[in-house]
Amino acid sequence: MKAIKENMGKTDKVLRILAVVAIVALNITVNIHPILALLLGIAAVVLVFTAVAGVCPLYRMIGISTKKDQPK
Repeated sequence: MKAIKENMGKTDKVLRILAVVAIVALNITVNIHPILALLLGIAAVVLVFTAVAGVCPLYRMIGISTKKDQPK
């Protein structure tokens, strides 16, 4: 089985986790419409998954990477 190459750098991962924290805080503190809360929850799950995996499918489709090459 071929491993998927990471295409997200550390800054990208941190920003996604911060966005998740903001989404969770918004859902807890503000009375928002349930459908909006559900959509934000789904977005948060996607952001966490991509940050943990280090792979963004959208980046892969458009051929970009925010990960810097490691020195050898």
